[in-house]
Amino acid sequence: MASSQPQASPSPKTLDHIVHLTPPGTVDETAEQFRRLGFHVIPGGTHADGLTANALVIMPDGIYLELISFTHPEAHYPPSSPAHDARHRHQWANKPPGWVAYAHLGAPGSVPPLSTLLNARLEDIAPHSGTHYAHETAGGRTRPDGVVLKWELTTPTRWAERVGGTRLPFFCGDVTPRELRVPTQPASNTVHPNGAQSIAHLRVLAPRVAFTDVSAELTAITGEAPIELSASEHVWLLDVPGNVAPKWHPKLILSEPEPDDQTGLEFVEKNGPGLFEIGVRVDGKGDDSSETPFGRVVWVPV
Repeated sequence: MASSQPQASPSPKTLDHIVHLTPPGTVDETAEQFRRLGFHVIPGGTHADGLTANALVIMPDGIYLELISFTHPEAHYPPSSPAHDARHRHQWANKPPGWVAYAHLGAPGSVPPLSTLLNARLEDIAPHSGTHYAHETAGGRTRPDGVVLKWELTTPTRWAERVGGTRLPFFCGDVTPRELRVPTQPASNTVHPNGAQSIAHLRVLAPRVAFTDVSAELTAITGEAPIELSASEHVWLLDVPGNVAPKWHPKLILSEPEPDDQTGLEFVEKNGPGLFEIGVRVDGKGDDSSETPFGRVVWVPV
């Protein structure tokens, strides 16, 4: 099986996928909930550690939503067993259900490693943040058809933290071809009854006390200053996977909750700065929002 080519100058601002976590054993139920929202959902598989399973919602531009849950609650595993320890220590074990992570495209085999590049930028731009990316680690899963997928992860060391752990991207770089992990063919895999065309935005909410620090972190990680600035909102333009120029670029939006946004205020009080909502660009829908059982989806008209 062919491997992806090493990249000498990885771009750290290509959005790869967004992770939506639900309670243990609920991947199939969640897939049905997203179908009722008008998405076409395809089976994913079980990850290499056996702890999580997923299903996928793939956009025409190759970005996808990962619907994920643990396969079993922690109590399923014998106390003091390696599986129990792995389940307890998993980066999402202490996260409430909802949008728990977003991934940018990584660069396996890059020289220097992507983690080295990110850490140098963080030290330069956000030296007091305490943010650091761990050295690359191997990951993978097996598809329902038996195809084994392999990738390399570059993760912030603080992403397992209960408060603030969802505010920064991790990076997923394919060792096996990306099209095996993200099957955009046949074309019907990316056609959605609700008219979904692309990810319009990710919104990270932050309280005023953390806003400046999170903005510095995101500037360091993306390698670019925000394209839009106000006292309570900063916006970065992200790239999409592949070599074809996209119709639209997704935006990464860092916002303070509005004073009358009780849901947003409660979110940052409970979770600290973190991923709050996604925007989906759709053909034929008005400017509106929907709630999954655990996360907000904003519909952005084409």
